[in-house]
Amino acid sequence: MPRRIAARRSPIHGNGVFALVDIPAGTELIEYRGRRLTHAQADRRYAGSSDSGHTFLFTLNDRYVIDANHDGNIARWINHSCAPNCRALLEEDAGGDPRKDRVVIESLRALRAGEELTYDYGIVLEERLTPRLKAIWACRCGAPDCTGTLLKPKRKPRVAAQPKPAAGRKAARKT
Repeated sequence: MPRRIAARRSPIHGNGVFALVDIPAGTELIEYRGRRLTHAQADRRYAGSSDSGHTFLFTLNDRYVIDANHDGNIARWINHSCAPNCRALLEEDAGGDPRKDRVVIESLRALRAGEELTYDYGIVLEERLTPRLKAIWACRCGAPDCTGTLLKPKRKPRVAAQPKPAAGRKAARKT
């Protein structure tokens, strides 16, 4: 099977991932791979790294994150956009093993050969979103409705616990 995507320099930021062929909407493109870390391990390893404006961490579930700094693939180079053409989906393990959950990147619409793949990172930091942090995490996507930052407001706590689906797909976000 010929390669459908490849990494190269991006006009958005650093490296990016590009379609090599036309790709239909709804196509699973690649799994986001890397070492599994517990949230506590990731917090210890990357303490204070919110000042870098760069992350290869992806929240997998309540127990684990994927660290694409170690054993990662080219999915780590897919850039953020406020008008994304792809999305990250969490696939929960059918057997209920949270270590076997995975994140896949899927096209939201048809992609043309040469087009850069992007998705909304949905980054939520625990600390207050200061103008300094928003500048560090500046968005360079160039979309007409660009928010200017990769950061999202903190989510308000839920009033009641929501039931979790057994197995299936749901939106995923970078850490």
